[in-house]
Formats: sequence, structure tokens, C-alpha cells
Amino acid sequence: MRRISLVSATLGLMAACAATAASAETVNLTGTYRCIQMCRDGMLGAPTFVTQNGDAVNLTTETGEAYRAWPDWNAPLSRIWIEARGEGAVYSPDGMRIQFDDGRVWQREILPPVVVRRAPVAYYAR
Repeated sequence: MRRISLVSATLGLMAACAATAASAETVNLTGTYRCIQMCRDGMLGAPTFVTQNGDAVNLTTETGEAYRAWPDWNAPLSRIWIEARGEGAVYSPDGMRIQFDDGRVWQREILPPVVVRRAPVAYYAR
């Protein structure tokens, strides 16, 4: 009986570790966004760009300024910290929206898929 409880405890521990690892995955923020609120210099709707490589996140603002950000140690799964600006930003679980501490909000731009059509192939007899 003791052996069965040891096996079930081991399996339970392994399942808990696997569930924790899966829930610790972060969203990929790479993409084009649009500034939709509190944009600088009145640039409402201007494109912004985010590139994520592992933990490092590169941001290009609506005014063309480039910054580097990292996961915020306080909430690494939902916030980034921009050291050069001394501010953070929270992002939605699906990565569709980024809201900065100063009130700016970026919304991910979803473009329609690109459809590539090939020309018909013509065969000529010789």
C-alpha cells in the first residue's frame, strides 16, 4: 500500500511541475501595433513596432524612438519594464494590447493574410 501511495505522489508531483511549466509560457509580442490612446504629438493611429527575442523586447514608438524592455521582475508574465524611460507596461494575455504606465495604449494590428496566386501553366507541343 505504501508503494502505491509513493508512486501516485511521484506522478502527482510530475504533473504539477508540467502544468507549472506550461502556464509559465509567455506570449510573443512581436508584431505591428497602432497607438490608440494618449499618443505622443497627436499621432493617433500611428504604427508602432515590437520585436521580441527571448526575454529581450525592442520597442519602436509612434514617434520613431527605439527602446529596449525586459520582463518586469514584479510580474514577469504580464509586464515589461523599459529602463530608459523609467516606466513599465502591462500587456494582455493574448498580446493584443499593451498599456503603458503613462496612459498610452497600443493595439495589435491584424492584417489579412496574403494570398499568392500563381499564373496558370501553359504547355506547348513541339
